[in-house]
Amino acid sequence: MFSSKSLSKMGCLLPFATLILLIAIAKRGSSKPSGVFPSHLETNSAIPEQNNSIGITVTPEDATVWASPLTEEEKNAKGTKEMRDYDDGDESHSGPSSISSPEVTLWNKLRRKVTVRQSPYWARTQTIDLNENSMATINHSLMLINHLQDLLFNSNSSDIMLKVYTGNSDEVKVFHTHHLLLILQSDVFEDLLLNHSVTTLVLRETAECAALFETLIRYLYCGKITILLSQVVPLHKLASKYHVTALQHGIIEYMSQQLASASPRGHVVSWYHYSLRIGDKNLQESCMRFLAWNMSTVIHSKEWQTISDDLMISLLQRSDLVVENELEIYYGVEEWIKKNQPDILVTETVLKLIRYTMISPQSLFQIQKQSSIMNEHYNSVHNLFFLAFQFHSTSPLVFIKYFNVNCSLFIPRNYLSSSWGSQWVINNPARDDRSTSFQTQLAPSNYDPSKKVTWNALFSPRWLPVSLRPSYSYSGNGAVQAFNPEETRPRIIITPAMNSANFAGVTFQKTILVRVKKDSRSYVKHIYDFHQSTEETGDFLLQADFQKHPSEYLIDNSLYLHIIIKPIYQSLIKAIK
Repeated sequence: MFSSKSLSKMGCLLPFATLILLIAIAKRGSSKPSGVFPSHLETNSAIPEQNNSIGITVTPEDATVWASPLTEEEKNAKGTKEMRDYDDGDESHSGPSSISSPEVTLWNKLRRKVTVRQSPYWARTQTIDLNENSMATINHSLMLINHLQDLLFNSNSSDIMLKVYTGNSDEVKVFHTHHLLLILQSDVFEDLLLNHSVTTLVLRETAECAALFETLIRYLYCGKITILLSQVVPLHKLASKYHVTALQHGIIEYMSQQLASASPRGHVVSWYHYSLRIGDKNLQESCMRFLAWNMSTVIHSKEWQTISDDLMISLLQRSDLVVENELEIYYGVEEWIKKNQPDILVTETVLKLIRYTMISPQSLFQIQKQSSIMNEHYNSVHNLFFLAFQFHSTSPLVFIKYFNVNCSLFIPRNYLSSSWGSQWVINNPARDDRSTSFQTQLAPSNYDPSKKVTWNALFSPRWLPVSLRPSYSYSGNGAVQAFNPEETRPRIIITPAMNSANFAGVTFQKTILVRVKKDSRSYVKHIYDFHQSTEETGDFLLQADFQKHPSEYLIDNSLYLHIIIKPIYQSLIKAIK
């Protein structure tokens, strides 16, 4: 039993005991709860993880980890949204007055975190753009394409089998496909599959097309393929046969953009022949123009010998062929005749299309004496040789009195030799105006080869066309001329440095070649014809962006031009293309 004295002592100690107990309870209540996800700021060491059978990452139960402290934004939004965030997904509580226990709250957070970890990559990395009306666009098109591509390799879900035989051989390729995707992209497949009981289609293709049939099927499923230059023709044949229109147009556009690409044996000539067979006028003209504007390069390439008779005749009829001189064309044609052995009619037609009046008398004598082809067919072109010698023996004013010069024989082509013009490389063309001078021969004939014409050329990257030049306006401080720099364009003005009285009987057409570079090869991409200034053309370097790096118009930050002066008879001005 306690004595009264002992009780009095306990009464004195009771307040102190109560205080110690309250402090202990307060400390216990303020400790951080376990079971939530760790913060990278508060975890001192890595916590081992265990993977369950369904691939969800789980934190061990005996690990004590802490949650991240709230950010300022979270603190501001916590007041009104706290109960809604805690109650999300908790079926045991409802209504605004329901308050989740700490255990339930922690479980909800854990469940949401696990759900995010279970969701696929596309869902975790999706971008949701909100506009002013809080309308969202969720784009999972890539996921859909991936699912469609997976169908191509999932034979269990297919309902149509394609058996593709190579020619007349027994070689066969089998593709497990789907009725819906075939008829969606091809009306040919739609016609073949009108009978819904059909489960197998047997198709026969050439060897080159059969090798690319899988590429066609892949396009039908995912709308995207990667092809090589050597594959475009057989793939276009497949797209045309099965009426896959979008792929047809895509391949034609690709071919038009890849004419300058490097290939071991060349491809432009074969593409021209193919465009002729399928009747594609645009591709045909693109190929023809590329061959004409880069004729000097084509003559010395492997594909020169693959040119057909009709293509050779069509090329030689053009006045925009870019070659060193007419003699280069003759020797190129001579090699083509030896290699291809065309019939006599084609051979003589081709030889008659050579412009012998643009070849010097000395070179004409060499052809007559040394060329075996010319010795064999000289009778068919001897009148052209005689006319050329007459043309070179007198002045243009005298010659025009006795001969009809209104024909292509007296129109120069785009000759690159120094007697017809000059190359002009302009470094940093956007910087300021540039000028240059050069000399050319006075007339196409060699009547007086010592007569030269000096030309002055001015290039301006910011020339304002006459039609856009503003008139002067007057203000209190005097005349002010305002213009918009965006309206300026690159221009070239070429003028003779001598009196025009010396040019009797001859006028001059100027031509500018613009070279660009692709696959380490330079080629002519643009040609502009004018008489005084490129302002006459209206589209001289209209799309060129000299500030862009790299620019498709520049080679090593320089603009590569070649100026050609074509002396022609005045009566031929209207006949020039």
